[in-house]
Amino acid sequence: MRLYLETTMFNYFFDAERDGHADTVRLFEDIRNGKHEAFTSEYVEIELRKASEPKRSNMLALIQEYGIKVFGIDEDSDRLADIYTAHGIIPERFRFDSLHIAIASVHGLDYVLSYNFQHINRAKTKLFAGRINSENGYETVVICTAKEVLEDEYNDEE
Repeated sequence: MRLYLETTMFNYFFDAERDGHADTVRLFEDIRNGKHEAFTSEYVEIELRKASEPKRSNMLALIQEYGIKVFGIDEDSDRLADIYTAHGIIPERFRFDSLHIAIASVHGLDYVLSYNFQHINRAKTKLFAGRINSENGYETVVICTAKEVLEDEYNDEE
């Protein structure tokens, strides 16, 4: 699978108090072992740089350590993110959340992995982003958590 790792994935990797921590670490190991191809973006790097040290450096180091490819800023993703916000899927002041989904969609990735349940990983966003993608010639990208990807892997092996 081709996965887009949104900012919360890097946070959860280092936050053992979060319910999704163990699943996130396990998913990163699957990435290291070649089960998945992982991507992120310059927008995630910008958000990670806002964290305090040493967490900032540790989160940014995951990109290199796990061979995560970083997408740059591009016009097609910017345009699609504008459409999401124009339709009220994600508020303009949370534009990076729109950009995460748009980048994954434009680049034909399978999943956006996120623990951001306020704007990204919620029913409204999943439904309407899929519709907008379809209307604009893009495939629907599945928005979910690490646990959901891991459960799918486990179920497929049975």
